[in-house]
Amino acid sequence: MITGKSYIGGLWKFGKGNEFSAQNPATGEDINVLNEVDHEQIEEAVRLANRAFEIVKTKGMESRAQLLDSIAEELETLGPQLINICNEETGLGESRITGERARTCGQLRAFAALIRKGDWQQARIDTAIPDREPLPKADIRRILRPLGTIAIFSASNFPLAFSTLGGDTASAIAAGNTVVVKAHPSHPGTSELCTRAIVKAIEKNNFPPEMFAMLQGASPKVSQALVQHPHIHAVGFTGSTAVGRILLVSN
Repeated sequence: MITGKSYIGGLWKFGKGNEFSAQNPATGEDINVLNEVDHEQIEEAVRLANRAFEIVKTKGMESRAQLLDSIAEELETLGPQLINICNEETGLGESRITGERARTCGQLRAFAALIRKGDWQQARIDTAIPDREPLPKADIRRILRPLGTIAIFSASNFPLAFSTLGGDTASAIAAGNTVVVKAHPSHPGTSELCTRAIVKAIEKNNFPPEMFAMLQGASPKVSQALVQHPHIHAVGFTGSTAVGRILLVSN
């Protein structure tokens, strides 16, 4: 059953904004009627994700890798329910969606494997030479670190692989960031099911539930508010030129 809720600060909540609905592309029928989040709910999602970042960034590489592996497992556990809801919202067909689910799980597991290697951090140690002439050389150490909270915008034509749990989300979590996803209005039910998968994985792996938020919405104002928020440190986006320009102007 699809509730139409957003996931904010570790809790499922009905949106307080305008009503919208997805459409079955085969029949034109409105499905999964729901309300988008309002400005207050966006603020809450970002604020709590930023607070959770202080914990997430301290998690070790193996913990992050296990989380990503668990998300893939939970996504697979959704079984036919995910395929059916996704097909109803997109009309892409069972075979296409099944293949995309495999691709999405592959992305999650690929980032888990990358984390375990560790070389992605590009660690560098340049030791000091205190007696160097004419000036001593300082000890210099460098490593890539997570940024903070990342906003991810889902694509319409890839409801799994470039959406709630796609490569953008996987890479952000792999690097130790927290995530706020703006679900695509064309497939809110699919986004809700995928969020249930990550919520279960987060709980199983003892990560803070506030580290991930999923916001339902159809208005450009929701997207603009996320891009403009001072505590959003980067944006992941795959989509149309029109929407890209909206986000660019917002920034």
